[in-house]
Amino acid sequence: MNGEMTGGVPKSFWIIGAVMNFVTQMDAVAAMPEPLRATIENRPAWATVAFGVAVFAGTLGCVLFLLRKSVAPYLFIAALLGVIVQMPAHFGMADSLGKILLAILMPPAVSAFLVWYSKRAKGNAWVG
Repeated sequence: MNGEMTGGVPKSFWIIGAVMNFVTQMDAVAAMPEPLRATIENRPAWATVAFGVAVFAGTLGCVLFLLRKSVAPYLFIAALLGVIVQMPAHFGMADSLGKILLAILMPPAVSAFLVWYSKRAKGNAWVG
């Protein structure tokens, strides 16, 4: 039984959670406006992987930052790299200044700020 447990719960818990997450995301993508849905569905696999790295590293970095863990800046760096790697796949989707700002410039700006601020927090001993 011990081999079937991960993190105190059965492996089926994690499998069902991952499947439900995937199904929920597919429903969300299907409900998006056509241009945005087409951008997501047609982006290259490397951009999807980079997006995943950015999202998961950024989320985990935020949680660990709030817990004052010293590893948070490294996760924010990974998230920034994920954002930068996926950017070329999104250059064609911005057809107005507002979309350029939100879709292309804001993610790296926010990611860079998180890297800077978390390193500052670490240097000031606010975290780990």
